[in-house]
Amino acid sequence: MEAPYIIYPARKSTKRFGELRRLMPEITQGVLTQQLRELEKDSLVSHVVYQEVPPRVEYSLSAHGQTLENVLRDMCAWGFTHEEFLEKEKDPLEVCNK
Repeated sequence: MEAPYIIYPARKSTKRFGELRRLMPEITQGVLTQQLRELEKDSLVSHVVYQEVPPRVEYSLSAHGQTLENVLRDMCAWGFTHEEFLEKEKDPLEVCNK
């Protein structure tokens, strides 16, 4: 599920589509577009389209999306803790044999 991964960078400031792509290179453009549309449909993200050439689109968390900030921060912290846990659980021989 990419939604938290997409929402977290947008929590503090407006992001352009290209910025989000650079922050998440492992997500394809199609998946990012689809996820942003779903997040917008769920009223978690809003976007503004500027009538320029080339068109500029900016994404930000909606007021409703901002209610997720504490949850996202806790998920991020847990992720780092879990990563450390997994590193401690690795078998040294398994790591050396790679």
